[in-house]
Amino acid sequence: MHNLVKVWAAALVLLLSACDPARVYEQNIDLPQGNWQIDNAPVFEFEIKDTTQVYDIYFNVRYNLKYDYYNLYLRHQLMGPDSAEVSSKLHEVLLMDSKTGKPLGNGSSDIYDLQALALDNMKFGKQGTYRLKLTQYMRRDPLPNILAVGVRVATNADDK
Repeated sequence: MHNLVKVWAAALVLLLSACDPARVYEQNIDLPQGNWQIDNAPVFEFEIKDTTQVYDIYFNVRYNLKYDYYNLYLRHQLMGPDSAEVSSKLHEVLLMDSKTGKPLGNGSSDIYDLQALALDNMKFGKQGTYRLKLTQYMRRDPLPNILAVGVRVATNADDK
């Protein structure tokens, strides 16, 4: 019975995500044993076809409430189709309220998912495949209780 509930929940998530017209790309990568090694820097590749469109890029983080910090520092490096660097920045993603300790994002029990806007109002000058690399920057290796990370690229809702 428990497996049937998991199958239905997965099917519902797929169905709801299929109805998201703003999404251009989204991928999440599970981290081995819920530990993010510094040298494990996932690279996400996405295609940009419309250079007139404005985009938003989000970071997805799945974490366990056993995570020792209220925040997560990570660095992105975005490379264009010609392998030239488009942008690079250090980000602080808040996973928990720093005053109350309440987890941010959506979840139940001890697993939470957070989607944080990282780069807004992005314009891409060239069509082609872009590569976004994420590196954890917490200086703890491995960083425990970060279960998965991902990237979402969506058309900007304000761009009309």
